[in-house]
Amino acid sequence: MLLFFPSYLIDPQQFHAPSDLRSPRARFVLFLLFSFFRSGGYLFFNRLGIMGVVFETVGVRQTVGKGRLMASELNNSNPDHDYSKEKLKHSSKEEMVSTMTNSMHRSSSRPQLDVSRAAIQEDSEDRNPTILLPNQSDDISHLALDIGGSLIKLVYFSRHEEQSPDDKRRSMKKRFGLSNGNRRSYPILGGRLHFVKFETGKLNECLDFISSKQLHRGGIDSPSWRSGTQTDANIVIKATGGGAYKFADVLKERLGVSLDKEDEMSCLVAGANFLLKAIRHEAFTHMEGQKEFVQIDHNDMFPYLLVNVGSGVSIIKVDGDGKYQRVSGTNVGGGTFWGLGRLLTKCKNFDELLELSQQGDNSNVDMLVGDIYGGLDYSKIGLSASTIASSFGKTISETKELSDYRPEDISLSLLRMISYNIGQISYLNALRYGLKKIFFGGFFIRGHAYTMDTISFAVHFWSKGQAQAMFLRHEGFLGALGAFMSYETHGLDYLRAHQLVERFPMEAPCIGGKIHGPPLGNLNEKISWLEKFVQRGTQITAPVPMAPPGTTGMGGFERPSSRGNTLRSDASAALNIGVLHLVPTLEEFPLLADPKMYEPNTIDLLDHGELEYWVTVLSEHLPDLVDKAVASEGGTDDAKRRGDVFAHAFSAHLARLMEEPAAYGKLGLANLLELREECLREFQFMDAYITIKQRENEASLAVLPDLLIELDNMNEEDRLLALIEGVLAANIFDWGSRACVDLYHKGTIIEIYRMSRKKMQRPWRVDDFDMFKERMLGSGDEKSQPYKRALFFVDNSGADVVLGMLPLAREFLRHGTEVVLVANSLPALNDVTALELPEIVAEAAKHCDIIRKAAEAGGLIMDAMVSIQEDGLKNHSTSVSLMVAENGSGGPCIDLRQVSSELAAVAKDADLIILEGMGRAIHTNLNAHFNCDALKLAMVKNQRLAEKLFNGNIYDCICRFEPGKEQL
Repeated sequence: MLLFFPSYLIDPQQFHAPSDLRSPRARFVLFLLFSFFRSGGYLFFNRLGIMGVVFETVGVRQTVGKGRLMASELNNSNPDHDYSKEKLKHSSKEEMVSTMTNSMHRSSSRPQLDVSRAAIQEDSEDRNPTILLPNQSDDISHLALDIGGSLIKLVYFSRHEEQSPDDKRRSMKKRFGLSNGNRRSYPILGGRLHFVKFETGKLNECLDFISSKQLHRGGIDSPSWRSGTQTDANIVIKATGGGAYKFADVLKERLGVSLDKEDEMSCLVAGANFLLKAIRHEAFTHMEGQKEFVQIDHNDMFPYLLVNVGSGVSIIKVDGDGKYQRVSGTNVGGGTFWGLGRLLTKCKNFDELLELSQQGDNSNVDMLVGDIYGGLDYSKIGLSASTIASSFGKTISETKELSDYRPEDISLSLLRMISYNIGQISYLNALRYGLKKIFFGGFFIRGHAYTMDTISFAVHFWSKGQAQAMFLRHEGFLGALGAFMSYETHGLDYLRAHQLVERFPMEAPCIGGKIHGPPLGNLNEKISWLEKFVQRGTQITAPVPMAPPGTTGMGGFERPSSRGNTLRSDASAALNIGVLHLVPTLEEFPLLADPKMYEPNTIDLLDHGELEYWVTVLSEHLPDLVDKAVASEGGTDDAKRRGDVFAHAFSAHLARLMEEPAAYGKLGLANLLELREECLREFQFMDAYITIKQRENEASLAVLPDLLIELDNMNEEDRLLALIEGVLAANIFDWGSRACVDLYHKGTIIEIYRMSRKKMQRPWRVDDFDMFKERMLGSGDEKSQPYKRALFFVDNSGADVVLGMLPLAREFLRHGTEVVLVANSLPALNDVTALELPEIVAEAAKHCDIIRKAAEAGGLIMDAMVSIQEDGLKNHSTSVSLMVAENGSGGPCIDLRQVSSELAAVAKDADLIILEGMGRAIHTNLNAHFNCDALKLAMVKNQRLAEKLFNGNIYDCICRFEPGKEQL
């Protein structure tokens, strides 16, 4: 132990009990010692050694930045680290010290944990206290390159931690062992992964991009860059591809960095494995011009075939993480297509050659079966007249010269010849090893519709439909991502799909991963760039889809008959690459009956008719949203400018989706609504409806006492019905519905609420109230057991939560049920947030003893008081609790595959879920099934949805009660 800790930390003569034992430093050391023995010692130091921990005298090393580390994370041992028990068993202490010391200086790009002046956050009741690391640097220079013959791909990490407002809900967090600390012991979590590409011929532009953003030094957002204390000493960047050798001296001269070269094939496999495990719907098929996303079962992922189509073709059998072998390949690949195409058509680059093929008709060049048999099929062996008998076969017997053939026809014939052969060879290898999953990647693919269709048809034809060709959304970045993961402390191994959120900011001038200009330093530069496009009348979106002439002949089968007999151009068919946000605090909702089968979205926007309708709805709502957003910022000139640019940026997103519905991956209505909110936040409109929410909350709280008196004068059965009617009636207050917005101009909040209550006539369109009443109140003389804990997923501010959900929560509290109000983490439209609810509850508690006692028991009354002292949080109430939890969402819907860790914690003991509102109960989760009972309540405020889903009309009500899977 003395070899690891400086003497001043553990020498008994330097401690002055009892005061020193109570000091933050002593408590931290005791915690480290406890962790050492608890974890068996070797695991603890292995974990710290991997992260480059150094214990040294206070004040010797002063780096910038602040950090915090969760004690629970340090306590968790990880059996998967590099140092095994066997190795450590035979290592001397001197070797262990040497190993740890050497790991410090391997590369300045590695994060190093500085524990000087470390202290446990003063919170004696927190089971997993936060360790404050005041001198920990946030500089983590993780940049990886894949430098190929045609493209340079970059994957880089930026630490842009989400800055959440001060969360005063201390009591609930303490009760469930949660912490306000938002930093974890993962080396680089809490930031973003970016994907960018350049043409290799424009290497200088790539280096300018890296330099301008200081990516090799941790980025311009790093504390050391802002403070001017960064150093160029021994900067090492991970790289793969042939260019890592070819251009190593150039990078050293321009950036002062050395390249740590990683094996290209290992990087490809590592990148593919990560994407298939961590990115939901990363894989997709492409048949007849239509993309269909595929969810890969992580438990049945291996083995698979990875076909990398670069200049040549490598076919790799992947059996697991780090387990692969190259089983075959061919020298006829992308380089063949480009080389022959350049000679035959005079095209100057690869993309130009692909675009040329869009307008080709290969039947002018290829010999078809019909050409041999007088236009007839060779039906005896199953070959149609349009089958290609010989690529370029017609040029043999004709007297034409090369100049007599259209370059477009030559390009298409060449593309199909090579694609068919790649597809056939790949399938034969899959057949050889008994594999059904075949993934294609490499620069030859490039999201090109014809290429993917041709390969897909080849695999489908030769396998007789038994195998599928699949492609990856991030396929061009496999190598760069694998190189990124070769950093010892990349942290991605810990991630699961629910901790990754892909977002699509208007990262001008970087669109779809391709750079179109100098990097932008701030929001003002981004706005100026977008305004220039608008002023020039230039479209921000990709080119308009092209409609090539009909073509014939598909290597052994008929050509694809896509919709409208067209396939989109390369530019428009390519999928956008977003920014991956790494959010370690997101978890899977534990009450889902079957997480693998769970699909949150009720409406699939890959249906073009649905997409067109909802894009129209959002476009029509956009002017009103911009007005509200600008007003929320005081109507300043700056706000008006940001509002205009937001409108153009979101319109560009909508136009992109109309052009290519799969551009942003598998898209449902919930994703589209979330995209709108993210776009608002991108232009710094953090709460567009804040003024409206405050006004409606005040008006609703003013009439709450009268409503409670009215309810208390009813018998139990009538009161329960009135409460459900009240929730449904109050759900009419939704600024996301055009029909409801129109109502707001015709009366006050209370007038609209009363009108809505009067229309509550049963039976409702979906009416399970009697079933729910029997579960709540029992039947006859038999009384039901009350629920233990109910989760109320609340919707809108104002009457919805105050006059609808709060009175219903009060009834559950009266029955002895603990209630957790679950609300948004971030604002969206007029939805109430978890940070707003404590004050609303505190105001309501002034008029109701039941709410007051429960809120006190749950700590909400204390949490709402900003001036409360820490010891004031202790209470000894015996009442059931009313608490608030954030859901992890920033949109009007909720995807239960990604919820906050605190919601996951409180959900474990819940036996009832109430999902309220269109966003949470209709747009999403209408078809979701749970292990506990679920009540779904909503008013349908859209005529199309009412007809499509319920065969009903606008303002119909839904009361669906579903007994839990475990209760059946």
